[in-house]
Amino acid sequence: MRPRSLAAALAAAIALSAPALAQENVLNLYTARHYSTDEALYTNFTKLTGIKVNRIEGGEDALFERIKAEGANSPADVFLTVDIGRLQRAADAGIFAPVKSKTLEERIPPQYRDPQGDWFGFSARARIIVYNKLLVKPGEVKDYEDLADPRWKGKICVRSSMHPYQLSLTASMIANLGEAKAEEWLRGLVANLARDPKGGDTDQIRAVASGECALALTNQYYLVRLMRSAKPEDKAVVEAIGWVFPNQANRGTHMNISGGGMLKNAPHKEAAVKFLEYLASDEAQRYFADGNNEWPTVPTVKISNPALEALGKFKADPINVSTIAKNQAAAQRLSDRVGYK
Repeated sequence: MRPRSLAAALAAAIALSAPALAQENVLNLYTARHYSTDEALYTNFTKLTGIKVNRIEGGEDALFERIKAEGANSPADVFLTVDIGRLQRAADAGIFAPVKSKTLEERIPPQYRDPQGDWFGFSARARIIVYNKLLVKPGEVKDYEDLADPRWKGKICVRSSMHPYQLSLTASMIANLGEAKAEEWLRGLVANLARDPKGGDTDQIRAVASGECALALTNQYYLVRLMRSAKPEDKAVVEAIGWVFPNQANRGTHMNISGGGMLKNAPHKEAAVKFLEYLASDEAQRYFADGNNEWPTVPTVKISNPALEALGKFKADPINVSTIAKNQAAAQRLSDRVGYK
């Protein structure tokens, strides 16, 4: 090969390899988390690693379908979403690649990660009961099962049975009580509704504060948002209500997670694992708590969110959340059967 030709060949080889080298410092993230506080997570990950995060946000279902449609050509490295049912659905569809990481296995408790390593939970949410202080006395409601007691007929507010947060709670009742008893509970809950299911968790809290209903279910971070608000109307809502971590004398409170995993066709697998491990770091875990009022799944992390800490310590249901996810189809069947809209 003549010198000029050799030089040209080398130049061409370098040009072809440059994009690949550049890609090593890139992470393509598909996320269904829509919290502005998460921006700090991505910025600090880049500062620590030099890996640029390219983010696409969207609805859980839309992103899931996009990943499936893109198939082997998908540029996505990591998929983050909320609710265990959505994570498990993605795992069942085969879009995740198992991750073997000593860091993740040591830091994330077994109940908050997939046994095969397909996904990991990085923040936890408790499904709590809120009550109107003028209509319910402390101690009158202790467990989820109490919501089916006829004494509360016409006094309970809930969101739609089809919403993942509520569906996961029903699935946890199936996992803990068996399908027959869970159906009995759900039938009693529906019989006690003050209105047709509607709105989000914050709407349920406001309905309790106004006296439209005496009791409602919510994820704790919606309550903590109100507790941290400077608005007089939000302060009035918090003043009017109390809260209960259900089932403290037995199995513990139902927990859900926000989490994610590395995708099977991820073009930047090393960066993907580094990102997942970063989400389990003390720094990232504190962002989940301080920024979005979620509990870290890493139990040793100390948080500095006074409103979240004000809820108090509680016993969480230790069941692996994947077990709950696998009962979601049954939970929907039960909801349909008892007329829970």
